[in-house]
Amino acid sequence: MFDAIVIGIGGMGSATVFHLARAGCKVLGLEQFGIPNRQGSSHGSTRIIRLAYTEGPEYVPLLRAAYRYWREIGSASGESILRTTGGLDIGAKTSWTVRGSRQSCMEHGIEFEELEAGEVNGRFQGYRLPPSMSAVYHTEGGYLLSEVAIAAYASEARKHGAEIHSDETVQRWNSSSHGLRVVTNSREYRTKRLVVTAGAWVGRLCPALRTVCKPERQVMLWTTPVEAEAFTPSRFPVFNLEAPTGRYYGFPDHNGEGFKIGKYHHLKQALENPDELDRSCHPEDESVLREGIREYFPLANGATRRMAACMFTNTPDSDFVLDRVPGEENVYVATGFSGHGFKFCSVVGKIMAEHCLQQEPSWDIGRFRLQRVRTTNY
Repeated sequence: MFDAIVIGIGGMGSATVFHLARAGCKVLGLEQFGIPNRQGSSHGSTRIIRLAYTEGPEYVPLLRAAYRYWREIGSASGESILRTTGGLDIGAKTSWTVRGSRQSCMEHGIEFEELEAGEVNGRFQGYRLPPSMSAVYHTEGGYLLSEVAIAAYASEARKHGAEIHSDETVQRWNSSSHGLRVVTNSREYRTKRLVVTAGAWVGRLCPALRTVCKPERQVMLWTTPVEAEAFTPSRFPVFNLEAPTGRYYGFPDHNGEGFKIGKYHHLKQALENPDELDRSCHPEDESVLREGIREYFPLANGATRRMAACMFTNTPDSDFVLDRVPGEENVYVATGFSGHGFKFCSVVGKIMAEHCLQQEPSWDIGRFRLQRVRTTNY
């Protein structure tokens, strides 16, 4: 009998297993693929982290904790997981992106600068913003090494006594008076509590979430910059850019991999079955991203290095779900991260551990209750 079983050992699950193991729990982590892997939502080397948060000032206390826990796991593992480059939230002055970032900074005392387009272009050579745009710049923005982070959390969890199995698929689970039973493709386990951090597969394991957490195909592109020096981490901040054609995000050249760009909700390709994700990348995928590069980052418009497909798991309001599974006293779920969740893995793992340990939450997570989206047409 385990104290807790965690299903899905990606970003959220690996951090959850770690925090549970460190708290002294007998914990098992189950992952249907490898650890890390390229099947879910956390591959592609890097993920943005930013303290000035467009999506709402309510996120900032969680982000402060996330930064602390990322540095902690980096120190424990000896891996440099968090890289600080500065961050730019860009758009028209009245845009949701700029207004939201500014509001978060002002409410939480985050130091920031408001820059006109010309100031951005003059300070950071890789940017070519039009006069209609402005930006909020904050020095603590940067990126996380996503696959390195997952491997580090899994390794450190094992050092604290966790048992973690890769390439083992959970087929079903059920609760009884004797606890919870989890059945995989190879064996059966018993546990007191269960945490589901299965990403795009959450609806298969928790049918109550199927209608409110929907997978979507997403594509990332890496290019060879025309002027490489303009896109080094010391000269090119990560960005979140709201344009008339959509919202782009991107990174400096990490470790010689090239300039990296994505577009939120890429081609708006919702998936009924995450196993049917088209992992091939096509000219249309590249065209969508090249449009943003040509317009705002022309010095990055060199040859394509590679493209990769991953998945978002979207809720109707793009806020997370951190809650109990309906009707289950001892089953918890962390899901619906809607393309902006990885930066929170380190603190979400702590939150899910607190759920399992029956502790009062250390942060206000009322915004992330499931009830708000179960009553929403989506």
